Amino acid sequence: MGIPKPPEKAILFVGTLFSKNEYYFQAIQSLGKFFGEVIMESPLIKWDFSDYYKEEIGEPIYRRFIFLKNLIEQENLSDIKLTTNDIEKSLSSDGKRNINLDPGYLTPAKIVLASTKDYSHRIYLKDGIYGEVTLIFRQGRFVPHINTYRDFQDERYLRLLMIARKLLFLLKKQSIS
Repeated sequence: MGIPKPPEKAILFVGTLFSKNEYYFQAIQSLGKFFGEVIMESPLIKWDFSDYYKEEIGEPIYRRFIFLKNLIEQENLSDIKLTTNDIEKSLSSDGKRNINLDPGYLTPAKIVLASTKDYSHRIYLKDGIYGEVTLIFRQGRFVPHINTYRDFQDERYLRLLMIARKLLFLLKKQSIS
């Protein structure tokens, strides 16, 4: 019989999609107020994996990941998603988002994204939010599933997430000291 124990803490990250820098910087300020200090930002990556956001956000669309210093309890992902939805709304114009904020967390074993959409590979968390294991750590690297978004299969993203994984171990070590 297995004995339940609390899950390990995770590093919170937010994937942003935007076309105007001003919304990115406003979002960073809001994220900092709710979730604490940003410890790492990814380089700006042109996002051309789909036309899905073009109508709403404009173009060209850029992706930037934000990693936060305060480790989180995994069970808080749905609350975090609801907060990022509120931030998106506060930065919207004429009913359209100017920035897309996709929170997730990273543990040594996986990358989990939050979503408001149900699908076969997502599990219900609470309050209309689902969790998706997007990447798993196997044989020294993150690998995708059959339903992993194309951009999360991009080698640039995978390299960045490996750096974030190392950062997670450093943050855990600091919290023990």
